[in-house]
Amino acid sequence: MTASSRGAVLRAIVVAIFLIGLGWVFGGQAFLCRIDPALSLPLLAVPMLALAGWQRREAASIRWRTALLSLGWAAIAQALLAYSLSGSTAWAQLALVMFAGVGAAFAADRLVQWRPRLWLLPWLAGLLLVAGWFGAGHALLAILYRPAAAPAGSPAATVLTGLPLRWSGEGDMAAMIAAGMRDDPALARIEAAGPVLLVDSLVDHVPPPGGALLVAHPRALAPRELVAIDAFVRGGGRAVVLADALSGWPARHPLGDPRNPPVTSLLTPLLDHWGVVLGAVSADEIEPETADIDGIRLRLFSAGRFVRLSRQCRAYAHHRILQCRIGRGEVWLVGDADLLFAPFWQPVFPGAAHLGQADTMEWLSGRLWSGAGQRLVHPLWIRRRSI
Repeated sequence: MTASSRGAVLRAIVVAIFLIGLGWVFGGQAFLCRIDPALSLPLLAVPMLALAGWQRREAASIRWRTALLSLGWAAIAQALLAYSLSGSTAWAQLALVMFAGVGAAFAADRLVQWRPRLWLLPWLAGLLLVAGWFGAGHALLAILYRPAAAPAGSPAATVLTGLPLRWSGEGDMAAMIAAGMRDDPALARIEAAGPVLLVDSLVDHVPPPGGALLVAHPRALAPRELVAIDAFVRGGGRAVVLADALSGWPARHPLGDPRNPPVTSLLTPLLDHWGVVLGAVSADEIEPETADIDGIRLRLFSAGRFVRLSRQCRAYAHHRILQCRIGRGEVWLVGDADLLFAPFWQPVFPGAAHLGQADTMEWLSGRLWSGAGQRLVHPLWIRRRSI
């Protein structure tokens, strides 16, 4: 191997390591507990500029061979990391990043080889390339990670809840009217995914044919309300039931005020009828936790375990989440309503929905409407100790 070849190999190794490190630290992989190769896409201009400057005096053939070699080794390393930490190699994401990397390498090489009369121009152009690439990369990721809405004409999802999702402001009714309608972010996200009908009673508002039902930690229901829920599911309906054993939802009113969400689930008669028992939460379990369902990540808080379940139920997350067949219908039972609390699922940076901490709202949308919540690119969550 010639000295030139050895130098090219060394540069390729260093740049590949640099690229992987950028994605891990500044791309958000470590912070978000995601090993998505796509998260490094907005940062590609930085290592490619560094490589182009490092080998600016080399022949064009050597420059291109080194750039391609660095991208190839980075792809191999990223694939190994993704497979070992998440169980998926994400070939589509890797192909996207490598294709974009070639474009970044070309732009960086042309910029470094540019020889204008003013020496400051290449530096300004380099800053513009890094900033523009960063912004365009995140704009592309926002599109690729954007969840699909419910198909046109989908029936409305019926929502029955005791959580302050509608008019979630503080103070009395007069103050809320003066401030204007301000829905909770969870309700806003659900309504953005598909049509929603928020009701106080299922007796008078039975979900439409083909529709779905979300029962989110409701207040005490009359027996006929429980019968209506059971009849809807057994007749072939789809439902998601959030029955929190110990709600951590913030109380906006004094202790004992009926406007506050219930402290614990009041759905015991319905769950007993379905052959399910929700256990209490111990004092050492009052903390945020993660739960993975077939590669989808939810974040829970003080979630209760279902200590008894029927043979028609499949358990996830150490019995904190159940998928049950009830008659001709299906119901998802979650021992936690705090997963709707916005800080547990909203992105770390406002407006950057593709940098989310969980798939909660996408998962919920997919349960309420067929086809909703799907994305072109899916997060690859780093596997943690199961809960």
